[in-house]
Amino acid sequence: MSKENKTILKRWFKEVWNDGNVDTMKELLGSKCVIHGLFDASGAEVQDPKSYRKFYQQFRGAFPAIKVTIKDMVAEGDKVVARCTVRGKHTGDHLGRAATNSSVAFEGITIVRIGNGKIQEAWNQFDFVKMNRQLDGGK
Repeated sequence: MSKENKTILKRWFKEVWNDGNVDTMKELLGSKCVIHGLFDASGAEVQDPKSYRKFYQQFRGAFPAIKVTIKDMVAEGDKVVARCTVRGKHTGDHLGRAATNSSVAFEGITIVRIGNGKIQEAWNQFDFVKMNRQLDGGK
């Protein structure tokens, strides 16, 4: 089970985030999935698949060539933990600000609970403070 769950999360980052494949998101995200630790451009917490899709569109709109690299991955039972590096260039007018054309690189950790081959719950801790500092010119 752990190996299969790792494969699901690897697909998630490669196909959904790196390749921009929304169909894979529909395939891998549970219809009643609960999301923790992410906020959209208005500051509203992402809590379900609908608000996750909105968050995703805003984030990929700001960073259309985003690349997420998994540095470490651990799985046990129905949970998978991944430590990631995120890189991108802010070329889109999204996330509540005009494009800065700034490059960003920041880290994060996600824990996902997988059931029936889909992500059912996720806890996210990404360094968005570091990302925003880079967008603000390092201030």
